Amino acid sequence: MSEDGVAILEREVRELVRRRGLDPVQDAAGFRALVDEAQADYSDRSTRGVVPALDDPGAAARTVRDAVGGLGPLQRYLDDPDVEEVWINNPAQVFVARAGRPELTTTILTPEQVRDLVERMLKASGRRLDLSSPFVDACLPGGERLHVVIPDVTRDSWAVNLRKHVVRASSLDDLVRLGSLTQHSAAFLDAAVRAGLNLLVAGGTQAGKTTMLNALAGSIPASERVLSCEEVFELKLPVRDWVAMQCRQAGLEGTGEIPLRRLVKEALRMRPDRIVIGEVREAEAFDLLVALNAGVPGMCTVHANSAREAVTKMTTLPLLAGENVSDRFVVPTVASAIDVVVHLGVDSVGRRTVREIVAVTGRVEEGRVECATIFRHDGAALRRADGFPPHPERFARTGVDVAALLAEPLRARPGHSAEPARPASPWLSGVPAESGMR
Repeated sequence: MSEDGVAILEREVRELVRRRGLDPVQDAAGFRALVDEAQADYSDRSTRGVVPALDDPGAAARTVRDAVGGLGPLQRYLDDPDVEEVWINNPAQVFVARAGRPELTTTILTPEQVRDLVERMLKASGRRLDLSSPFVDACLPGGERLHVVIPDVTRDSWAVNLRKHVVRASSLDDLVRLGSLTQHSAAFLDAAVRAGLNLLVAGGTQAGKTTMLNALAGSIPASERVLSCEEVFELKLPVRDWVAMQCRQAGLEGTGEIPLRRLVKEALRMRPDRIVIGEVREAEAFDLLVALNAGVPGMCTVHANSAREAVTKMTTLPLLAGENVSDRFVVPTVASAIDVVVHLGVDSVGRRTVREIVAVTGRVEEGRVECATIFRHDGAALRRADGFPPHPERFARTGVDVAALLAEPLRARPGHSAEPARPASPWLSGVPAESGMR
């Protein structure tokens, strides 16, 4: 393929886009038609010797589409369904992750290309990146999450992370089919969500917390109104009555910032039947506890190495809300507000799976919140332990005998198969299987 020919075609396409006022992102179909039209016209002229011939017109058109309407050399990784994440340590080191494992690619960029790609990605987000704000966290139009850090916070190169997130599981049954939950445990979680219990999803980075949150939301009754709060839009809840909100950075004047704490407070004024928090990291844990303690059912995620560590973390994060917040309030509030913890893990080969499901009993012993394991992964499968969830009366109001549900092997529910689950698979990898996790 002649590089000169591709460069000429790209220049002509850019000029056509400018003249027609076409937005390649917002009008993808129109942009594709424009490129095809330009490539056909170019090929016609090349047969007359007016311009250099293209060795592969189809490949040339793809290259131009990626360069003008996509992310240039990175676009092929975004289009690859096996790639979960792309990151740039420096222009000569572009990595991708497949099935949880990192790979160094052959792509080599220039510092100017990296900056141009970041500026292009941020254009539609309304977020900025400069010396006064050297970090940025943004969501791209395609749903990917972008995080960038620039010098002098980094040593000498821009550090770029681009995380793909395509929802692969919109219900717990999807996770059963993927082999990540047993039918027994999925039936319990489904009943817990419908009963209005408060769930905490815990795990490490890339363990699949967001996907689990999406799958759990698939059990929310259709009549409920859901409010979600996130730092950056990632959730894609399968809910009809849903309002999604994200945080906002401060403007150039240093004003206008909207933190997660503010979103949680505002959500409570919007008549929620249920509240979903993308991730709890800091003092917003206090506002979430207040909301849950006020009777609004909710779910959230948190980074933790085990279910019990997640509960412990929820007893310490609210203390960041102010000196007047003490553990005498926080610990019993956590014990009464959080009902079930779902912990996710990643094994040595990159498989993501549910490691344990733990109940918070509501009791506090010597300043520690008491927990009971309901399901535990024994290395082969997720199996029933001896714990029971709190609030059996809530299950009863939805017509579920939770003791019977947990005591007996799962019978087939109406419309659901009773076949045993398949072996665990990398379900939270962010790879589309038409329907994702991260």
